[in-house]
Amino acid sequence: MSQDLTKSFEEFTNDKPAKKVNWPVFVESDVVNFFNAHNLEKMIVEDGKGNKAKLARHKDNEIKVDYTSTVIL
Repeated sequence: MSQDLTKSFEEFTNDKPAKKVNWPVFVESDVVNFFNAHNLEKMIVEDGKGNKAKLARHKDNEIKVDYTSTVIL
């Protein structure tokens, strides 16, 4: 009466697999929303695949976003 206790992440969380998002779209939406929600002054984000983003808040409450994107062909 042995049960297989191994489950995939999707089965464990009952979530659908995460879909891939373009790096600039992710930075300009999710990252900026997080930055604003937590009222941060500076933040650096890296994805471990060569993509980086730097965010900084100016005195007039504008957000400057610099990001790089690496493409492997």
